[in-house]
This record gives sequence, structure tokens and C-alpha cells, in this order.
Amino acid sequence: MTRVLFVCTGNTCRSPMAEAILKSKEIPGVEVKSVGVFASEGQSASTYATEVLSDHGIQHNHSSRPLLKEDVDWATHIFTMTEGHKGAILQLYPHAKDKISTLKEFVLDDNNNRDVIDPFGGTKDTYLETFQELKDLIDKLADKLSKHEK
Repeated sequence: MTRVLFVCTGNTCRSPMAEAILKSKEIPGVEVKSVGVFASEGQSASTYATEVLSDHGIQHNHSSRPLLKEDVDWATHIFTMTEGHKGAILQLYPHAKDKISTLKEFVLDDNNNRDVIDPFGGTKDTYLETFQELKDLIDKLADKLSKHEK
């Protein structure tokens, strides 16, 4: 079983979109969750995140959650949206260093920019841009995970 945990800041924009995109692929043997390093409990995904997902045929009920030790222990892969998120998790849970990487670091060879665009506070077009970036990254991730599960 592969257990993927997506992490962003508030768990209302990037990580819920990433979670929804990967879940929509319905890869056998892959479970997906999302949390935020500074998330409060129980917020829904941002309006534009929900709209952009829906515009692409992806429905996702979301309730934000902060990162807990149980999440780190549960996950086989922890994918952060930024280097900053990765560093924050490594400070709290150094024992998990072998399963933590930025999403871009895991799926791309480009080591220059490892951060996914943060749409927070932006327009719907900004969220669409982030969605497209996440979708492209998660398409590559899904290929890797599918091969790993076989």
C-alpha cells in the first residue's frame, strides 16, 4: 500500500487540489490525504480551488487539518508544495527524512525551482494556473506510483 500525504501551508488551496487530482486517478493500492503545516481544523477548500476542480470534473469534499505525527507515521510518501514546508516538517520529524520531498523534487529533474505556485488570495485564473501545474506534476507522479504498485 502506498500512502501519499500532500502538505501545504493552510490546507485550503494547493494540498487539497493535489489530493483531489491524485484521488481522481483511482490508482489501486494508493491512498491520499492532505494537511497543512499551519492549518486550522475544519476549513473547507477555498472557493476558487473548489470551482477549478469542479470545472475539470473533479468533486472533492474537504476539511482542513494540521499536520500531526500520526500523519507523518501513516504516510509512505510526503510531498510538500515548497522547500519551506519540507524544512518545517524535517525540523519537527527528522526521523521521516527519507519519505519527505517537494512534489517537484520527486517528479522532475529540475532542481532550480521546487515550489508550486501559491494561489492564496489570487484570482480564479491564478488558481487555474496552480491547478494546471499540479495536474502536470501529478500525472507524472501517478505514472511513478502506478509502476511502483505493480
